[in-house]
Amino acid sequence: MMEKDAKIYVAGHRGMVGSAIVRELNRQGYHNIVTRTHKELDLIDQRAVEAFFEEEKPEYVFLAAAKVGGIGANSDAPADFMYDNMVLEMNVIHSAWKHGVKKLEFLGSSCIYPRLAPQPMKEDCLLTSELEKTNEAYALAKISGLKYCEYLNRQYGTDYISVMPTNLYGPNDNYHPEHSHVLPALIRRFHEAKENGLPYVTCWGDGSPLREFLYVDDLANLCVFLMNHYSGNETVNGGTGKELSIKELTGLVAKVIGYEGEIRWDPSKPNGTPRKLLDVSKAAKLGWTYRTELEDGIRLAYEDFLHNPVRAER
Repeated sequence: MMEKDAKIYVAGHRGMVGSAIVRELNRQGYHNIVTRTHKELDLIDQRAVEAFFEEEKPEYVFLAAAKVGGIGANSDAPADFMYDNMVLEMNVIHSAWKHGVKKLEFLGSSCIYPRLAPQPMKEDCLLTSELEKTNEAYALAKISGLKYCEYLNRQYGTDYISVMPTNLYGPNDNYHPEHSHVLPALIRRFHEAKENGLPYVTCWGDGSPLREFLYVDDLANLCVFLMNHYSGNETVNGGTGKELSIKELTGLVAKVIGYEGEIRWDPSKPNGTPRKLLDVSKAAKLGWTYRTELEDGIRLAYEDFLHNPVRAER
């Protein structure tokens, strides 16, 4: 268990996941939280990361920092996604080990699992077959971080764990029109269509892929829960165990936003993985379950979009 006065470093505290972890830590009474902006600490700079750990000596680390993006961004810049994420996570994890951090939690992504993994995907299906090509570079980097934690545990007896969340959404999301994930992209697209009185909205693919979505504050609750109640080399899935088609999702977003025009599909654009449902039975057995239903979460995310103009205009 983390002591209430323990020094906790949240890497990536300005991002959607990191900011949610900080909110959850504060909610649970943890207030000795160390953060650094990218300008203050470039996690790709090994010497700077070493100096930070030497100076601050955090006892616990949540590694939520990452270079992230949707299908388009991952396809356009695979080398950048692989290098930046690989170097960033190796620097932080290695420095944490070198400076005696008590426990570290590594945040991954469900895209680490094989493209055609048996559904729902259990934690032990990792590396059993090929990855989805559209985000392979990002997945390889995340797998490397997860495995490095495992190898440190085995070789040096550290207590480093990892959590693999499903598709996330919520406060502080990225709403960029071309480089965001599907749900925030849809929120922006339908909002602008409603504002501009557009008769129809065109969405990528054919709407058939099935997806699972977890509200980011629920993930943060899981992250703190695992830091206090789980140790082990195998990752833990974070999700709802529920899925819906992208076509159903677009209808739900349109409903929440109040857009009443036509929804069209562009099958020339990629669908991505056909299905990506996590098996969440492991987290359930540990005593955790999600709280926020999708429609309620979309309403909260839309409120965040409306009241965060900087985020909305990225």
